[in-house]
Amino acid sequence: MNGDWLIRGRDGRLTVYLPSGDAVLCRAELGPGGPWEDEPRTVGGAQKLHPEAAVGQGADGYAHLAAWRPTAPGESGLVHSTHFRPHLAPLDWTPIGHPDKKGDRTGPPAVTVDGVGRGYVFVRNGNGGVSLRNQKVKGGWGGWLDLEGHDVEGELAAVTGESGLVELYASVPGGILHWRQESDGKKPVRTEGVEAPVRPGTLRALATSAEHTTLFFTDDSGELCAWRPGEKPVTLLASAGPGPVSAVRCVIEGHDCTVLAQRSASGRVAFAAYPTEQESAGAWWTESGPRLPADAVVSVALDEHEEVVAASLSPSAGTVLLTRRKDEPGLALEAWREL
Repeated sequence: MNGDWLIRGRDGRLTVYLPSGDAVLCRAELGPGGPWEDEPRTVGGAQKLHPEAAVGQGADGYAHLAAWRPTAPGESGLVHSTHFRPHLAPLDWTPIGHPDKKGDRTGPPAVTVDGVGRGYVFVRNGNGGVSLRNQKVKGGWGGWLDLEGHDVEGELAAVTGESGLVELYASVPGGILHWRQESDGKKPVRTEGVEAPVRPGTLRALATSAEHTTLFFTDDSGELCAWRPGEKPVTLLASAGPGPVSAVRCVIEGHDCTVLAQRSASGRVAFAAYPTEQESAGAWWTESGPRLPADAVVSVALDEHEEVVAASLSPSAGTVLLTRRKDEPGLALEAWREL
């Protein structure tokens, strides 16, 4: 899943979104902090999907999902679903078409939700740039918009700032591209990008202040870096593992902190925390939990008490593990347990 696949709904209950063959599954808590549903449910009905779905969440707590589906031999189209509350079934998949009108998959989609709850689906197009389709104020979808760009590779990172405006990051050979809305509902426009030896598939963006979003990425030397448009990228610490980090903001002992999580090279989940937007303060990894299979990924969120909660998913083993922050100083975590 591209995006944070562990989220807290507007009723305080946690939900995980899980890829499973030709479908996406969801599984939720029966109550905030309580036991979980015995079995996952299929998102969007019986529609068969390709792998590499995406999920995003709005300030209203609703989850938006996007995925490719096969439409004809050698051709595919994108579909979208909304999940309003964990105890409700997600809406059926709605076809939203292809950025090039027709053809096969062009790249994994990315999803975010603007400040008034409209879903935005981004995807690489056949020209190597990025296309966007988003929901309209009065319902339905606008047409496909070509945001241009070039040589885009790997997963896109879509994010909504505290302003409610949508931003997008994409990796290209030797650099990063950035788009941002200038006002509500407007087409995102290219801003000045940055030269950086970025590894495709390692982008993850987070709203970190009223003015900024921060992009986390791994460079060619294995360093985890942070970049805010208009500034230079800074090295935060050595990457714990090969994939993207998951990131969330929370209050730890009265301080606004950013918590990062990543499957480490040892197979365990590594956590790091530092004062938000103060990368110069430094950070270091602390590993937690059992050793996980090589395909395991991790996602972090805040629970009903605004405390850090983390989940790991191993598609090959079919297992989801969960941990929460203890009521102790620092970032102490409970023992991991299987859902």
